[in-house]
Amino acid sequence: MFQVKTLVALLLTSSLTLASPIEVESRQACAYTCGDVCYDSSAVSAALEEGYSLESSGDDVNDYPHVYNNYEGFDFPVPPTYYEFPIMSSGDIYSGGSPGADRVVFNEDGDLAGVITHTGASGNDFVSC
Repeated sequence: MFQVKTLVALLLTSSLTLASPIEVESRQACAYTCGDVCYDSSAVSAALEEGYSLESSGDDVNDYPHVYNNYEGFDFPVPPTYYEFPIMSSGDIYSGGSPGADRVVFNEDGDLAGVITHTGASGNDFVSC
């Protein structure tokens, strides 16, 4: 009987120990956080790829992507011209309708400049995610 209790205790301890790294890993999965929305790198890449593809082909969805003028003066790691395209908190690729608050910003070479949001900004401005 003692061995069964010890085994159960060890199994419970092991499963609790294994749960911690998974929680830490999922918290690290946020490449960008806009307000309370966590975007992993695959969501950012998917929005960037769609926006860049539309811009490159001269197409748009409800006027997105369009030139982003950077009135806020962000110090992006890539050179302009910048474009903005919605990144959706639902995980879907933007296909029309309300663009929500969050955007990927990329340049004419398709390089990611950053992720920005209206959440927490004043007026029509953006803040960095």
